[in-house]
Amino acid sequence: MIIKEFRELRRDRRTMGMLIALPLVLLVIFGYAANFGVDSVSTVVVGPGAETAAQQLPPLFDVTEVDLAGGRDAGTNDLRDHRADAVLVTGESGGPLLLVDGSSLFTAQATVSAANRAGDALSVEVLFNPQLKTSWVMVPGLIGLILAFIGTIVTSLGLVRERQDGTLEQLAVMPFRPGDVIVGKIAPYFALAYLDMVAVTVLGAVLFGVPFEGSVPLFAVGAAVFLLVVLGLGVLISTISQTQGQAIQTAMFFVMPQILLSGMIFPLEAMPWGVRWIGYGLPLTYFIDISQGILLRGASLGSLWVSYVVLVVMAVVVLGGAVLRFRRDLAPKLERGARRDLEVTR
Repeated sequence: MIIKEFRELRRDRRTMGMLIALPLVLLVIFGYAANFGVDSVSTVVVGPGAETAAQQLPPLFDVTEVDLAGGRDAGTNDLRDHRADAVLVTGESGGPLLLVDGSSLFTAQATVSAANRAGDALSVEVLFNPQLKTSWVMVPGLIGLILAFIGTIVTSLGLVRERQDGTLEQLAVMPFRPGDVIVGKIAPYFALAYLDMVAVTVLGAVLFGVPFEGSVPLFAVGAAVFLLVVLGLGVLISTISQTQGQAIQTAMFFVMPQILLSGMIFPLEAMPWGVRWIGYGLPLTYFIDISQGILLRGASLGSLWVSYVVLVVMAVVVLGGAVLRFRRDLAPKLERGARRDLEVTR
């Protein structure tokens, strides 16, 4: 099955062109063109006099925690583990110091602007993205977006093509289990999409200077699990679609919310709760948390484990659903094949 899929993919120049060109086009467009803002900042205040300082902050700062015993190191860890967007450190020799998480670009821009309007009494230091470059934040999200496009849309055409070409019944009578067919469909796209991920990550570092502060193996595992989710979703879509047009429409129905509601473009914190919960149900939301955390903040598994667990659960559910749906789709074809063989024998 894997060899068969690679041969078909090699002959399909249009799909190959999409797999190669789409990642580069998306990287250049979003990397150079995107720019957005936000109006609410999750803030932790640490150090002696934290209670008084918290009351004097501008309305933009939403104080979620006051720690009288904390210091700069504790505040930096809060930012690295994404427990806050900004940390106000009091008791510093030069006056209050506002630490800002530069990996949350749009929130950081609003935070720096508000701090500047507050006057000279408050100094600001941006961590993880000191120059507040849009590309540094967009590229980690683009890696997930590209994987979602390839995994969902391109893979969704796999079984539909078999159905339209009349070869699905041939698969039904061959000595393959449904899981074997799913693996055969996924493997070529997994390999190519993973290469795209590597290429986009390297290109982001070369073109835009995006750093890679964290663990490469940890990032590689996160990308692999996320890719299994979107590939499984693509196969699941193909099992419920009768034509390639239906498959593409259904795939876009799943892809578009991930672009708009995953936090890649618009911060989740700025969305109404009803819309925000949709974002929490999207796999791209958790991969962006992983990619931005590892690439920009050097975050560890200890602060990202929730996103990994959610993606693993999603992968099991989606791939399991694809196998069950495909088995159900094959059952009537197996019965027809068995009846036909019996008639030929007679």
